[in-house]
Amino acid sequence: MNDAGIATPAKHPALCSAAVILATILYSIDWTIAAVALPHMRGTFSATQDQISWVITSYIVASAVMMPTAGYLSGRFGRKRVFVAAVAGFVGASMLCGAADSLAAEVLARVLQGMSGAFLVPLSQAIILDTYPPEKHTMMMGYWGVGSVFGPVVGPTLGGYLTEYIDWRWIFYINVPIGLLALVGVLAFLPETRREPGKRLDAFGFLTLALGIGALQMMLDRGERHDWFGSAEIALEAVLAALGLYLFAVHSLTTRSPFLDPRLLAVRGFALGVAFVFLYGVITVPPMVLMPPFMQDLRGMPVETIGLLQSPRGVGLVVSMFAGGALTHVLGARALIGFGFACLAVAALEMSTWNLDVGTWPIVWTGFLQGVGAGVIWVPLQSVAFPSLAPAQRTEAAAVLNLVRSVGSSIGVSVALTMLTRTATGARSMLVEHVTPYHEVFRHADVARTWDLGTLAGLAQIQRQVELQAAMIGYAADFRLLAFCALAALPLLLLIRRPQSLPQAAR
Repeated sequence: MNDAGIATPAKHPALCSAAVILATILYSIDWTIAAVALPHMRGTFSATQDQISWVITSYIVASAVMMPTAGYLSGRFGRKRVFVAAVAGFVGASMLCGAADSLAAEVLARVLQGMSGAFLVPLSQAIILDTYPPEKHTMMMGYWGVGSVFGPVVGPTLGGYLTEYIDWRWIFYINVPIGLLALVGVLAFLPETRREPGKRLDAFGFLTLALGIGALQMMLDRGERHDWFGSAEIALEAVLAALGLYLFAVHSLTTRSPFLDPRLLAVRGFALGVAFVFLYGVITVPPMVLMPPFMQDLRGMPVETIGLLQSPRGVGLVVSMFAGGALTHVLGARALIGFGFACLAVAALEMSTWNLDVGTWPIVWTGFLQGVGAGVIWVPLQSVAFPSLAPAQRTEAAAVLNLVRSVGSSIGVSVALTMLTRTATGARSMLVEHVTPYHEVFRHADVARTWDLGTLAGLAQIQRQVELQAAMIGYAADFRLLAFCALAALPLLLLIRRPQSLPQAAR
């Protein structure tokens, strides 16, 4: 096997790891930090709700399209060069995002930011694996996982405080000093890999994959707002996604040098890792999207309180990732992954029983349990996916895993939001049928005074209560669905077996 992708050992592995993990945190935070600032950005740019959503969509689509190229670019130009260019590009694009004076400039800067940041996660994962011997991989994946998964948890909280007390532009400007620190560390401590100057890009494979993934991400992100296939735009994006992915699959199986090697999926451990990563994305990201509007719209909590109540998830995530790294060799990947999915299922089942009077304690402990579940899965999952791969395959494999996680997250969020809207609409229609003067609830004197059907104020109170109850029914349905998805992942545990290391000659 060609060893062009193998790096020389890092002279200071701890400092090298710290630099690449810091860069990973930058990318993962910016995946969600802008969401809380959208109302303020909408006012600044005088944009509609649909227009301002491109600030998020452009970043996600650009990242998804460019992420699979990490393997080719690092092989062609050297992994250090690509990583340095990615960090520098991300810092520069962040400055442009903060300085944008129009929506078009903001979206363009977010595209550049997403294209640059797309390389940080897969390259950093491959760097960590190449920097340390196999016996330290699980421990170091715990440290790396904090950066790659913790960002979406702290992003909304950090973004809320910066937007509320300083200015929304600082959600981007804060990347500059952190990014420069990471850039200095990468330049100083990251070793270069061997290059393949003659390596060629499979242009047809890249273009078809970019078309399929880009159209799929846009369809998933915009489908709920445009009534899915009732919209010509969404139908066109679905057709383009199916066509692009079909052409990519056929081309990859019939060409000699495909853009992404389909033989990766023939490796049992990696294929199983892809399945788990997809389910991981489907289950773990929707609660982070659903909980802020739930606490704000249904419980009437201020932004500061919402941020504090989201923090236990981050605490559970960090604690369980470090614990997962230490316990993988003791308990095995199967036990830890099963425990993680069980935690996610228990938390979601508990959340499905909530009502409009739910207190802060259930929100705190279910959030913490979700963090524990998400964190304890991530580290042993790497020990399932990577040990059977050669070092030269790691960069490409990491790109594929992170792309699959991104697609799974988009699918999970889209399904959750669609189910929330449609379930709430159906519940509202059902509840309205019971709003009559003859219903027994209106026979109570205190209720009859507050909800007087003969006054506009009373009707407004009733309408508000019906909408809240209908939304609560929609949220409960979403949480039940997430619990069932977590339980559905458990049978896959039976397919996990003890990782088989490559022979020394293959290494």
